[in-house]
Amino acid sequence: MSSFVVCHQLGAEPKASIARRAVFLAYGLICYAMFLGVYLYAIGFVTGKIVPRSIDAPVTADGPAALGLNLLLLVAFGLQHSIMARPTFKRWWTRIVPEPIERSTYVLLTNMALIALFALWRPMPALVWDVQVPAARAALWVICAAGWALVVIATFLLNHFDLFGLRQVWLYFRGTPYTRLQFRVPFLYRHARHPLYVGWLTAFWITPTMTVGHLLFASVLTAYILIAIQFEERNLLEVHGEDYARYRRSVPMLALGWRRSRQALAE
Repeated sequence: MSSFVVCHQLGAEPKASIARRAVFLAYGLICYAMFLGVYLYAIGFVTGKIVPRSIDAPVTADGPAALGLNLLLLVAFGLQHSIMARPTFKRWWTRIVPEPIERSTYVLLTNMALIALFALWRPMPALVWDVQVPAARAALWVICAAGWALVVIATFLLNHFDLFGLRQVWLYFRGTPYTRLQFRVPFLYRHARHPLYVGWLTAFWITPTMTVGHLLFASVLTAYILIAIQFEERNLLEVHGEDYARYRRSVPMLALGWRRSRQALAE
């Protein structure tokens, strides 16, 4: 998911019927509720806890078939998630999907891509590492949990409800024009430009048991994140100009450069 939200200006439609506005609001709430379920399932899927099908669930395909299908699922998710977030695509897409529910529809399709990945994933169970020391194993699970928590915290540091489309449908429901979020640098964003992605990478890589399937999952999504950041930052420069250029020069992309970032932003 992106660290900053780049959205179009949405014109309010005061004359829109209350039924239309209510339907859009309900649609946004349903997409968001679906996201919450998918996110919780994703935690179980990656960690192998609670959910019926995880990244290391019982094998149902041979090695080459599993590799091919899993790569296809990961690439499909990456393309959907990245292409639909680009402003050029949004300008075309909003000719079909009404602007107030554009973001909610993006969330819906991301949910569907992830559900397909969870349902069709084929485990590749060969071990890469398996930490058996109890204290070390517990420590790795704690760090992994912190990564999942950081993903959520990073969204709230900006505007969680704008990121997931709820602000857009709520403003439309009230007949209030949508305004794009202003550039700001809260807390963790003063020490890493993309703490959201730091959370994802921590959640994917920090595990006491790493299988070949988990390694493939983490490696492909890491490559996707590093590529997506380049496109995302290009869009942010177009929108925020010198403010974001100065920010990018001052703060590391992913590493938490606490002292250097604080000093650079103060200059």
